[in-house]
Amino acid sequence: MTSFTAEPPHVTELRRQLSRWVSEKMPREKRREWDKAHTWDRDLFRELAAMGLIGLTIPEEYGGQGEDIYAAAAVIEELCQGGPTMAGPFIHAAFYGGLNISENGSKEQKEALLPKLARGEMFLCYGLSEPNVGGDLPSVETRVERDGDEIVINGAKRWCTGADWSDYIYCLCRSGGPEDRHGNLTFVLVPTNAPGVSMQPIEHVNLRYTASMDVFLDDVRLPASAIVGGPDKWNKGWDALAGRALDVEKIEITAVAYGIARAALEEAWTYAQERTQFGKPISKHQAIAHKLVTARTKLAACRHMLYHAAWLASEHQPCSVETAMAKLYVADTGVEIGLACQQVIGAYGLSDAYDIERNVRDLLGMPIVGGSSDIQKNNLARMLRL
Repeated sequence: MTSFTAEPPHVTELRRQLSRWVSEKMPREKRREWDKAHTWDRDLFRELAAMGLIGLTIPEEYGGQGEDIYAAAAVIEELCQGGPTMAGPFIHAAFYGGLNISENGSKEQKEALLPKLARGEMFLCYGLSEPNVGGDLPSVETRVERDGDEIVINGAKRWCTGADWSDYIYCLCRSGGPEDRHGNLTFVLVPTNAPGVSMQPIEHVNLRYTASMDVFLDDVRLPASAIVGGPDKWNKGWDALAGRALDVEKIEITAVAYGIARAALEEAWTYAQERTQFGKPISKHQAIAHKLVTARTKLAACRHMLYHAAWLASEHQPCSVETAMAKLYVADTGVEIGLACQQVIGAYGLSDAYDIERNVRDLLGMPIVGGSSDIQKNNLARMLRL
């Protein structure tokens, strides 16, 4: 396993600036309002985009900063200190949009979309899961058919988070018979305002920066240029899904899990030194101190796994095993950290007086979203040739 070096100075400086920005712009009372309303602040996001951070997944020739996956993971981590409300839209622009189009888009798609994504003027959402399809993505039933110079899509997508405010759905479709599970798949950029697209919200308890959506596609007719990568990429969707972009997708969701776990621990750490019981701060009681130092140790291990994987991706080295291990370990361990921190805060940890209640809700979903822990284990067993 390849090692990696100390954090680059530009990332450390980026962290310093973002830490101050989150503290000033995302106070606890606003985080509480956003969570209850399932929303995020558009004006605040425009400030974030003006910093140029979305461009960390976009080449310079298209208005980005040049790809820096390590730095982009650090952005997610720091934004998560204020909850998911800014990290979520950042991911929709920088990863679902910027990274996927940079990696898989046609020249025309890159020229049309990447500058807008870099400026934070455009968002993409995923259209992967379906009512009958979760982790087994090669079994998608939404169909796309060619009709001359056009394509026609019919089907339904589930868990399209942010579809109601995104510009495009990065939509995985079946473009041939089910006999070739991996060969007959095609990605399509579906405009959310296209005729035949309708949607309805799905209530959910975690990552409430927005609603998730059921999306229905009824005879959605688009030009063949809507195929991701252009018409030549017909039936080549699996290559786009299983390639480098998927490795980086695992880094992105792992950074969310790590960032929220870190926020949970920082809150409990401070609380334990301020809360007095039995004549002394509760951090002086061995039961509390042991919970906190165990959580701190687990968090350190999570950080190493996340940034080792991010470093490998930034260096364009093979990292499928490392990203799967990071997603598996950080997601599962983040739940352990969050629950321990909630116990430290006690009854207040069950109220909205502290962030821990929201952070625990968010962490509980991490072993499920972005490729479940069991899926990661299956993938690792295959990659390690068990």
